[in-house]
This record gives sequence, C-alpha cells and structure tokens, in this order.
Amino acid sequence: MADFADIRPYGDEEVAPVLASLLRDNECIDAVAKLRAPRLFKLAPALVRPFARRVLQRQFGRARTVYELQTGIKPYMDRMLEGSTSQFTVSGIEHLSPQQAYLFISNHRDIALDPAFVNYALYHNGLDTVRIAIGDNLLSKPFAADLMRLNKSFIVPRSVRGPRQMLAAYRKLSAYIRHSLLEDKASIWIAQREGRAKDGNDATEVAVMKMLAMAQTKEEGFAGYMGQLQIVPVSISYEWDPLDAAKAKELTQMETDGRYEKAEHEDLQSIADGILGDKGHVHVSFASPLPTDIGDASALAAALDEAIIRHYHLQPSNILAYQALYGDVDWRQLGAPEVSDNQRQVFEKRMAGIAPAYRDKALAIYARPVVNQLRLREPAC
Repeated sequence: MADFADIRPYGDEEVAPVLASLLRDNECIDAVAKLRAPRLFKLAPALVRPFARRVLQRQFGRARTVYELQTGIKPYMDRMLEGSTSQFTVSGIEHLSPQQAYLFISNHRDIALDPAFVNYALYHNGLDTVRIAIGDNLLSKPFAADLMRLNKSFIVPRSVRGPRQMLAAYRKLSAYIRHSLLEDKASIWIAQREGRAKDGNDATEVAVMKMLAMAQTKEEGFAGYMGQLQIVPVSISYEWDPLDAAKAKELTQMETDGRYEKAEHEDLQSIADGILGDKGHVHVSFASPLPTDIGDASALAAALDEAIIRHYHLQPSNILAYQALYGDVDWRQLGAPEVSDNQRQVFEKRMAGIAPAYRDKALAIYARPVVNQLRLREPAC
C-alpha cells in the first residue's frame, strides 16, 4: 500500500492522529458548524466554534478505527439523509453477496450523496460500505481531503497537468482499484463519468473504462480482467434535485454565453446544498453484475448505459416534466404509475420557483430519464 500513500483512504492506525489534527483546525470546525447550525454560526461564530469543537471531540475523539469513526458518523448521516428525503427505497440488492467485493459504477447526479446513498443501502442491508472515488478538484481545503480519506475515500487526480503526469496518475489510480478489489477484497464506488450529469443524461465515459483497464495484465486481457472486478451498475434516482435551479442556470449560460464561471469553493457549497436540500423520494437500484465476456471499453460503457438507464426508477417529477415538454403519452409504455393531482401541484409549485429563463432547462433535466428509457425501446437500426 506504500505505492498508494498519497491517494488511498486512511488506515486504522492513522485515524487518531488525523482526527486530533482536524479537531484543532478552525476551518474544519467552522465548516461543520455552518453545516449543522448555519443561522447560529452566522450570528455568533466565535461562540459556536468552541461548542462545536467540544461536541465533535466528545463524539469522535475516542475513535481509533475507521469502523468506529463511521459508526459514530452513522447517526448523523441517518438523520441528515432521512430529514431531507420523504422515502428511501432499494431494489436489486438481493443480487449481492456479503462475501464478494464489487466495483459499483453508478450514475452521477450529486457530488456527495450518490456514494452516501449507496453506502446507506449497503449498510442497512448487512453489506460492507465502499471505498469512494472523489476528485481532487473537490478538495480545495486540506481538511476536506483528510475528512474524505478518513471516510474510506480515495483521491482521483483531476488537477494533474501534462500528458506524462496524467498517464502516471491514472495508472496508479487503476492499480489501486485493482489492489482494493482483488487483494484487499474491499468494494469500490466510482461514477460512470467525470463530473455530474447536470443535464440528466446518464452516460458512461469510455475514458473511465479505459482507466480501469490500465491495470490488466497481458495474460488476462480486457474481458478476463473486467470479469474479475464484478462490475455492478447502480441507478440512483432523486425525486427532487436540490440543485435543479443552479444546474439549469449553469447549462443555460453555457448555451447562451459559451461559458460558466464557478465561484470560489462553489463545489463545496454544492455539497452542502445537496446534503441539506429536499430530495423527496430517493431510490437506489442495483443491477446484476455485468457479463464477464465484454471485449472492449466501448462495449463496457454501452452495457453500463443500458443497465443504468433501464433500472432507473422513474419519479413523478420525471413523468410530469416529460408531459410538460412533449405532451404525449409514450411514457405510459414504461410502466410508470399515473401521477396524482397532489404530485402535479407540488411539481408545478417547484417549477414556478425557478426563474422563467431557466425553467425549460430544468424541465429537460427532469424529463431526460424518460427520454432515455423510451430510446431503449426503439428498434435497433
């Protein structure tokens, strides 16, 4: 594991010293205080900071292993996730074995919550939590990297510049994923693409599949190696996206101006808004592991796309957005239930809260899963 020291999650022996450092870090304490008590922190940060530090010390200061730390975090995550969702459901988890390490590859809608909901589903169904891929572009603060690595995250190098440096960094990442799955027998979560599908179109990047294949041996070949990884497609469906208005604004500005300028630390703010915002019904669907005879990266990406789209749980917000844009009844062939008058009223109220200039883009984001499922039913040319 020394080869992966700069990207791997922290081990048990590192938990105590890293926690001690974080509890002394005012930026870390402030970030937690803002998340847990934003109004009070804004009014009196100097008073809230020592209180927050004492609470965190009492809750986590004695943790000596990653398991103990995650056990301490669990009640907070449970309350946070349950407080921002109306319902949480899971399907397909019966395909999984507690004795097997899997490479979970999911669609990517939210920076932090996609793997959090996968972990939530696994933990509450008696399976081990995953090691989580997180881009170094999201870790602009040193304390953020420490927090993520304590919580079984490993670092994806997105800020590396230069072809040679990038190649070396992605070879190391690929080797680490192999080591985790085949040597440590520890499951991995990665997204199907770099960056969120802000437009609602869940599409796998072939480059991600090629990165995974960098760790194969000549004897294994592509299909032989990928078959060992036990790749499980995962579809995460949110009734409401807390960042729908922000994504619609960004996409609209990209179309009209050709660019969108992020504010400083905007990704960190998106993480907080995504965690705290209303998500309504959340469904996580686990497909069966992919076949072991897929011969190249393009075919693997296509297989993932089909599984993720097919198993995506359509929400009333998806159906209503599709109706608003297209007005037809094709969606009924997908087997989704009819929407109620109350669901329609809630949807219309939410759309009315989005600026008119961005509303059509928000509708398109919500409608895209319906469009994609209908395309799966189209006959091949």
